[in-house]
Amino acid sequence: MENERYPVDLTVSVDDFANCGWKEVLEQISREGYSAMWQAFSAAARTAMDEGRKTHGKVLWLLADACSMMLVPSSHNEPFKPIAVFHDRRSVIPDDLTESDFEFFSLVLDSTDDLWLKARLADLCWLKQKPRVVDHALAAIDAYLTIPLDIETWVRGGRECWERAISLARMLKAGAGDRLQKMEAAILVAFNAATLRDGFLGLWLADLLKTNGMARERRIDVAKRLESLAREFDGEGDLHRAREYFSAASDWYRISADESKAAEMTVSVAEGWVKEAIARTSSSAPSHMVAASFFENAIQTYRTIPGAERAAHRVDERIAELRSHLNDSGEKALGEMGVISTPGVDISDLVENARRAVSGKSPIDALKAFANLHRGAKVDELRKSALDRMREFPLQSLFAATVMSRDGRVIAKRPAMSLGGELTDSDELAIRAEMVRDYGIFVSIIVQGDVWPALETMLLEHRLREADFVGLARQSPIVPKGREGLFGKALFQGYERDFVSALHLLIPQIEHMVRFHLKQAGAKTTNLDKDGVENENGLSTLMDLPEAETVFGKDLAFELKTLFCDAFGPNLRNELAHGLLDEDACHSPFAIYAWWFGLRLVFNAWWNAARKDDTTVEEEETNG
Repeated sequence: MENERYPVDLTVSVDDFANCGWKEVLEQISREGYSAMWQAFSAAARTAMDEGRKTHGKVLWLLADACSMMLVPSSHNEPFKPIAVFHDRRSVIPDDLTESDFEFFSLVLDSTDDLWLKARLADLCWLKQKPRVVDHALAAIDAYLTIPLDIETWVRGGRECWERAISLARMLKAGAGDRLQKMEAAILVAFNAATLRDGFLGLWLADLLKTNGMARERRIDVAKRLESLAREFDGEGDLHRAREYFSAASDWYRISADESKAAEMTVSVAEGWVKEAIARTSSSAPSHMVAASFFENAIQTYRTIPGAERAAHRVDERIAELRSHLNDSGEKALGEMGVISTPGVDISDLVENARRAVSGKSPIDALKAFANLHRGAKVDELRKSALDRMREFPLQSLFAATVMSRDGRVIAKRPAMSLGGELTDSDELAIRAEMVRDYGIFVSIIVQGDVWPALETMLLEHRLREADFVGLARQSPIVPKGREGLFGKALFQGYERDFVSALHLLIPQIEHMVRFHLKQAGAKTTNLDKDGVENENGLSTLMDLPEAETVFGKDLAFELKTLFCDAFGPNLRNELAHGLLDEDACHSPFAIYAWWFGLRLVFNAWWNAARKDDTTVEEEETNG
């Protein structure tokens, strides 16, 4: 069987390596790094094969394959990954090469004087040849260590090479001799020599030391050097780099057990955000919207300072001052935003009304207002609107439509609408698809116009803790016993705007809540398989039970199904259960609405139960 590039049975020798022109190929490369070597060797290999120099062509193809692999030093078992992966093929990995290929690499190591190439060939031989030869690992380490620690080399693969060298030395332990100590010393020398012209290099080198547990005896020195560079960047007005260096210095002071200096550095990070906010408001093209986000970042940074260090840095007073600046920038930002609208919809009034609805209230009253910013979807209204529009503009409904997932899979099909006299099952499916589309527009408006601006106001005025939400869940009759902690954590994470954590906690608990209340109502929530094993049904099946609408009402049942398990909608439960919900999707309007929806359920159930209890007590006192 013929290889696409060279005959499989073609053998190559050390002489072929010496005469194939590999040195000349590398001399023509204008920049370092394996990617450039791969491309150069590949081009030379094609030329050699076209010229009939088959053995030279195979040597160059093998070198190209070796250099094409992406180094992932964090993996001990698979440190070399394919540089490219397509739906039906990928680039080369070590397993694609043969034993004779690795034998060839080991034979040419001694005559390889390019250190990038030598490191790669020796590392591959160490990884794949059996039994392993320690000299291959040592040769790889020694070659990696000669790769410069400068900013240009670092971003072209230098970091991965040094990390791999450290990993190999740790594998060999005593067999690596003093190489680990030499690496630490070399990194420290480069770190101390880093200047402003090197940009983030000093930060990256410090991170290399920290992630590998190095420079334990020099932690204070590293922290001081990071602080010095941070102040230099700050003096030059490079606020972004200054902030990153101050943050790294804080980490190093903290692991040095100097909490006071760590807090001081955190203050500098926060004040860096303040400087940037002020700069954005005083520039030739001021942006109060951006400034508001920077002031908020400063406040959040100040909040990370431990209580023992707060007084020394006037943290609470400073947060109060920054809140005032944030409010001012927020008000001015309204003028910059203009009108956010869909055809016929202006939400600027919604934004202002939402903020007023929760502002100036006690925590409980603010939560009540927040949970009831909107009544939620009304299924009869959605259906009437969708059906009227489909009949008024029938053309778009005459054709079937396919719904595809983000990764290209067909996940639902909407049939064409017959628009005859009596609606068929197929028509009902088309109507539901249109209702779900309208619901998506509804959710987007509610989140942008109501939920998000009100949440921002809540965060500024109320410091609610996880315990507050757990307590709310514990007293809410809709939350099953034993699940109050999980519900509370989920609601708190959303309040903190960590919707990734919130959704991963909340969605399974909402499914359990639905199952629990359906069981309480006598619904059968399990199925019996052919082996007699009884399994719990998923949320999609549960929401199709006739009892679902009876227990939750048709409006709430529609939202539960549409949000969490309808292929025409966001399908959040199934997307999350199958690992298809990425980070961006966890911050979408649907995701934020799902969190608010969960809070509305829990809070209103508690509020209604509490009012019922209060009414009962009043009636008993009156009758008594």
